[in-house]
Amino acid sequence: MNQNPVNYEVLSDEAGRPIKAWTVGVPFEDEAKKQLRNVRGLPFIHKWVAVMPDVHRGYGATVGSVVPTVGAVVPAAVGVDIGCGMIAVRTTLRADQLPDSLRGVRSAIERAVPHGRSDNGGRNDVGAWRVAPASHQQAWARLVEGYDRIVAKHPRIGRGPELAHLGTLGTGNHFIELCLDESDGVWLMLHSGSRGVGNRIGSYFIELAKEDMRRWYINLPDADLAYLPEGTEHFEDYVFAVSWAQDFAATNREMMLKGAVEALQLSGELPPFELSDSAVNCHHNYVARENHFGKNCFVTRKGAVRAREGDLGIIPGSMGARSYIVRGKGNADSFHSCSHGAGRVMSREAAKRRFTLEDHEKATAGIECRKDVDVIDETPAAYKPIDAVMAAQADLVEVVHTLKQVVCVKG
Repeated sequence: MNQNPVNYEVLSDEAGRPIKAWTVGVPFEDEAKKQLRNVRGLPFIHKWVAVMPDVHRGYGATVGSVVPTVGAVVPAAVGVDIGCGMIAVRTTLRADQLPDSLRGVRSAIERAVPHGRSDNGGRNDVGAWRVAPASHQQAWARLVEGYDRIVAKHPRIGRGPELAHLGTLGTGNHFIELCLDESDGVWLMLHSGSRGVGNRIGSYFIELAKEDMRRWYINLPDADLAYLPEGTEHFEDYVFAVSWAQDFAATNREMMLKGAVEALQLSGELPPFELSDSAVNCHHNYVARENHFGKNCFVTRKGAVRAREGDLGIIPGSMGARSYIVRGKGNADSFHSCSHGAGRVMSREAAKRRFTLEDHEKATAGIECRKDVDVIDETPAAYKPIDAVMAAQADLVEVVHTLKQVVCVKG
């Protein structure tokens, strides 16, 4: 039984189907509320839609939403960055063992892990492997059978890189960081997902669901809420493909973490070190079969982390802000979920218009990271205050470690 105090707002409709939003004290834009009301109106929603404090309007579906369904799934509610998530591990290093200048540490990570994007994602893309390392090829050998099964039925998904993206970072808000915890322990943390192959799977099935809606003359308040009914061939194909992409994403993070650790150990910038804890590796864009309120259902988390009682998760802040290793409290009303980060408070284009390079340099003072115009859309003020986000979900998670980044690598 859920013994946690009620700490959410409720948006109800005349049919009594609520939206439970952990948004007390944080911005909650009208555009996101409109998206969520459209989701709530779908006939296969189980109980209610839960909303995390990092909520904001997303492409297709709302970021920071937890959507439980029975009998259907909505591909856009997962999105195209399938399996995007976090991994973090504590090292045996201490803060006083880091060099005065961290430029060499950052450079070592950047050399080891392909990041960014160039050549329009083509042959000369800096964010992909020309020849993947042997360890990555071995990891791909475990994944390739499932991929071949997907592509055999849906050849368009095969038109793009897969192995070349395994163990690569990407762009946008994806990052690799060196952080200090509350005891001056050094952590390595990174954020990425299923890269190009996950994008192709998500985009393909979103369009396939829309085609099915048109074929069946089903009119929706938002075309992006097109769904795949359970028992249909497209449903089964999507569930298999999205599960495979989530596996690819978790493996992607593991390979990057391994590569970054080895690069730092060989860099000459740091004394010898080992990893002291097992890594926390969690998705925050995914769908899973779960049981809630006595019913087997599909739970789609887009910008949300599973937070069952005892589950460890990662809630990163923005560049220049704190991040958190958390332990779930198993709050039933949230479908055992918490936020996936701070959440944007403005669009990327709005941030580029509003903030200057000087603003960004001040906001990231003391952090070894990019300080150029191409990352202004990732500046801390483009996100909600992480302290307010954490306060809003105090009944969902407890803080285990508080991290402050000292090095940040972005694509």
